[in-house]
Amino acid sequence: MRENPYFCILIGDMRKLTLILMAAVAMFSACKPKTFLPRPTIPLVENVASDTSGLAAIVARAGNAGADGSVAIIGEPADCITLARLFQYTDVRDNIDGRAVRDSLPDFAGERLDIILDSWNAPYRHFQDPDSLREATVRGALFAWDSTCRKSTTDAAVKLLKPRAKILVFSSPLSASFGLFDVDTLQQLCGGRSKVFTPVRTTIEDALENGAANIAVWASRDIRESNAYESVFGEMQASGSITGITPESALDIRTSFRSLLRQYKATDKSLDALILSEYGVDTKPLLSEIALIRGAGTEEDLAFSKMLSDGFVIIEPGASLADAVFSYMRKDNLFTHNIARPAIRYYETAESAEGEPSIVEVGAYYVQQAYVQDFN
Repeated sequence: MRENPYFCILIGDMRKLTLILMAAVAMFSACKPKTFLPRPTIPLVENVASDTSGLAAIVARAGNAGADGSVAIIGEPADCITLARLFQYTDVRDNIDGRAVRDSLPDFAGERLDIILDSWNAPYRHFQDPDSLREATVRGALFAWDSTCRKSTTDAAVKLLKPRAKILVFSSPLSASFGLFDVDTLQQLCGGRSKVFTPVRTTIEDALENGAANIAVWASRDIRESNAYESVFGEMQASGSITGITPESALDIRTSFRSLLRQYKATDKSLDALILSEYGVDTKPLLSEIALIRGAGTEEDLAFSKMLSDGFVIIEPGASLADAVFSYMRKDNLFTHNIARPAIRYYETAESAEGEPSIVEVGAYYVQQAYVQDFN
């Protein structure tokens, strides 16, 4: 009986395959199990997730208390104070049915606003190491979720009670690039459910909801170079384009606006929306300039008018954040429904006497004197 050469080859290949599989099983068995992380993160996140002294438990409780808790606004002092004012006084929604009409009652009536002024790390544009800003963002979240704070940086024994944050609002667009995915990863690892807002995502969402395809972002150089808006726009898989522009500095905002339009014109695209990355910008001069451009008094006006779409809109970060937070709280029934003005408490980041990052409760008068003399 002749030996089948194909059968011999098959047997030989099966033996080789068996040896390969046995080797792979042996290597797999020798490996120690490793913790799977959803995405690359910083050591602080891994340390907190494996912590047995209470930090992981703090994260696990984040966002799990329903309407109880505060809305925490975290970031550089000037931005946080501007947002605090906005959230405290804004009245553009009906508190009963959520319609876009004023009802003489602050939209966040009865809510507690915890303002965490990150003076220890500000200004963020000075960070040379991105991981340091990522760590500062994560620590800001931990401070907000904790139920205690220090009375002073010199007395470690005396601590004050504070509500845990049910919602986090990071005021800086830089946090969208450096740290928010670390906060997200930490919650995934520990079971936290606190909603996190950033002006980058809410303004882009507003632009897209207005039908915008091509978007420009008026940004400082550090924000533009961070690619924060481009990154989020890409994550959202939106069609169209987004372009960060730093216009020439000018005493008149109208002049800077025209500088932005000249730079954008080089893209040869129509412009559907302009996102402002800075808080507190007076848009009235911009709207007035747009009306002048629409009149096409000069050749440049005519070129700009053709570039601006009929539905062109300007989107402010503060109003965008306030509306997004209001809508989310209404949808998930997170309002306290107390008939009272929003209550504000201020906290400041600092280094404790033991050299540890911490927050200290500070008064409105201190905030007025330290940051804004006209605060009221």
